[in-house]
Amino acid sequence: MIKLLKKWGDIVANSKTRWVTIFIWILLIGIFSFIWPQVNDRETSDTQLLPDDTMSVEASKISNKEFSNDAGTPLLLVWHRNEGLRDSDYEMIQTLYKDLDAAPVDKQTFIPPFQDVPVAAMAGSASEDGAALITPVFFNGDASTEELQAALEQLEMKITEQFGSEVLENDIEDASLHVRFSGPVGIQTDAVALFSNADITLLIATVLIVFILLILLYRSPILAIIPLIAVGIAYGIISPLLGFLADKGWIVVDGQAISIMTVLLFGAGTDYCLFLISRYRDELRQEKDKHAALKRAISGTGGAIMMSSMTTVLGLLSLGLAYYASYDRFAIPFSLSIFIMGIAALTLLPAILAILGRFAFIPFIPRPEEMIQEMEKKKGKEMRRPKPSHRFGKKIGAFVTEKPWAIIIVSMILLGALAAFVPKMQFTYALLDSFPEDMASREGYTIIEDHYPPGEIAPVSIIVDTNGEEVSLKEELEEHPYVEVVADPVEGSVTKDIQEWQVTLSIDPYSTEAVESIPELQSIATNALSDTGVSNAEDFVWLGGETATLYDTDQVTSRDQALIIPVLLLIIAILLVVFLRSIVAMVYLLATVIISYASALGLGWIVLHHIFGVAEIQGLIPLYSFVFLVALGIDYNIFLVSSLWSKRKIMPLKQAITESVGETGSVISSAGLILAGTFSVLAVLPLQVLVHFGTIMAIGIMIDTFIVRPLLVPAITTVLGRYAFWPGKLWKLRDDESYKTKSDSKE
Repeated sequence: MIKLLKKWGDIVANSKTRWVTIFIWILLIGIFSFIWPQVNDRETSDTQLLPDDTMSVEASKISNKEFSNDAGTPLLLVWHRNEGLRDSDYEMIQTLYKDLDAAPVDKQTFIPPFQDVPVAAMAGSASEDGAALITPVFFNGDASTEELQAALEQLEMKITEQFGSEVLENDIEDASLHVRFSGPVGIQTDAVALFSNADITLLIATVLIVFILLILLYRSPILAIIPLIAVGIAYGIISPLLGFLADKGWIVVDGQAISIMTVLLFGAGTDYCLFLISRYRDELRQEKDKHAALKRAISGTGGAIMMSSMTTVLGLLSLGLAYYASYDRFAIPFSLSIFIMGIAALTLLPAILAILGRFAFIPFIPRPEEMIQEMEKKKGKEMRRPKPSHRFGKKIGAFVTEKPWAIIIVSMILLGALAAFVPKMQFTYALLDSFPEDMASREGYTIIEDHYPPGEIAPVSIIVDTNGEEVSLKEELEEHPYVEVVADPVEGSVTKDIQEWQVTLSIDPYSTEAVESIPELQSIATNALSDTGVSNAEDFVWLGGETATLYDTDQVTSRDQALIIPVLLLIIAILLVVFLRSIVAMVYLLATVIISYASALGLGWIVLHHIFGVAEIQGLIPLYSFVFLVALGIDYNIFLVSSLWSKRKIMPLKQAITESVGETGSVISSAGLILAGTFSVLAVLPLQVLVHFGTIMAIGIMIDTFIVRPLLVPAITTVLGRYAFWPGKLWKLRDDESYKTKSDSKE
């Protein structure tokens, strides 16, 4: 591997090929961007995340076929006045619907005839306290999100002309009249708008945080720009590549995936750049020839960078095993971005460094003692010497090797105590829970929750293929403690044997209790059908609606977690064994990453729930966090142990641990701070799912960077001694032996 990396360094880092390497990257960007679309132009607006064969999706298909009135997809106009709607409010609503009837907005397919309904009748449709009213407007179900957004802008203009802009903009607690757009169309357009705005905000914020951290950590403006240039050029390749794959229909990308991919690319990409840059700086302090120093840096860190990127790529690809679309949509974009970035770190970055040389580190230029003495002779004055490198890291390494058991015990007590909070976590899968509280569609649903019976927000649809039998469900369903009202059954328009019962729950249909009641309602319907003599009755019963969708989401994501977590661990275990030739090291490195993940979840819950008052976190977060923290966290361990394994060949184990912790400490700490900083940017966005994810990721990376990597892993290695290398050759090596001479090792 070392010989291969040396040859690779000769190719990309010499004075003749450096410009060619950069030219090839820029040329590829131009070609790909010209022939393929950018990934942002191919984002999907499809909100169906469950597989087609799940019960709630099948129920929706049957309902659309058998019970659809062909009205279209509804937008709910939620009208509200705190002290109660007035007759004048109802009259203006009538005028609005008269206008919509005479001059429909784009893609409008149907409106109820509120313009012809007497005021008294409209008031009868309002909430029991008279403070809220829901009036729908239906739109073409095939309309794109952009078309729906344009239609809603037209509707807003109509409302503004008649009511004034205050009804759309004033705080919902004001005493005046308000209207909010909610329902399927309102939620869909709000979700897309949130992610569209997040893309720009996220990109700017991520670049700024990386730049600021690099300036603070390395105090070199040029060095702060170099990783950003490398990542930016890599993104110039990644975006059209993903756009091409999405355009062909081979992958599906959404706004959430692209937003997080941006953070991942800048965070992990900058880390890879720092691994090489830090080693290059160290080599420049020993080597006068900048090209020779760069080649040695590539051979010294290239293997770790390749291994780190490979574990991350394969780890993220494991998300492709998921049935739930939000997980599956992450797999290719994330893994491809890391793959391209890994190539950039070993080709593009060396070419840039080969051009800039020592100039990249201004004002603190690294030079060997020989060059410093030459400059002193030329200038006739004493030059400032750099402080001995890695002093603080070596002190930590020495402390770890002196008191390994104390460090292991304290670390495990601390991490275990944080992990103990994981069982206390509460989860939700409701999309609206991820929206800001002042978002129009969420405010509309809040009004409905506050003024209508809770179950009316989202009734449960129970569909039964009776097979021609007489099936009675109403009385049995009404006996369930969470059922408020059961509507009379409706026959299908195509198949008369198919009947639907609309069930209004007496509790919040998005609550955990409601979701857990779905199997009970399904069992009631199945038993009733089975009692009529129909065999395999469970195959002829479907439950639909938001509550059933949440139940299916919980079942599918639980299945995905049960599959992806062991697969990911197996993939990384195999890669670690191949790279380190040690089963023991593989076991304890994986164990430290797992405890780091569990403690990050626990501390994340403490911060989100007990400090910021978050009642429930998004249910997708645990698997997202596991995949990212394990895939990225193992990178730092690989960088540490690759140095340790190399040094163990030429020095006693404790000395090798001390030297490795010192050598990698500053760069891994810097990389961890930058990666945590980029993920923390997600916490300032308006989407709660990104806030929760960013918070837990930042916490997990900091735990891994400042506890697991510099303390726990070296301490465990110290305690295990040479058995940490079993069954590789190094486990047979005692402290007074070596397989290679120092000169051999340097080669």
